Amino acid sequence: MLVLIIVLLALWLILSVVGFAIKGLLWLAVIGIILFVGTAAIGIVRRRALRR
Repeated sequence: MLVLIIVLLALWLILSVVGFAIKGLLWLAVIGIILFVGTAAIGIVRRRALRR
């Protein structure tokens, strides 16, 4: 599960960089950032739940 979250975080980070690099794809950067933050939050919550 941790590998999946890391892969998703890397994918969202790449999408954000591409979106910022190409001015016409600024919407892609915004979506990438939103998905990155969402995936990170889910990963943190699940990791805390596994510790209990």
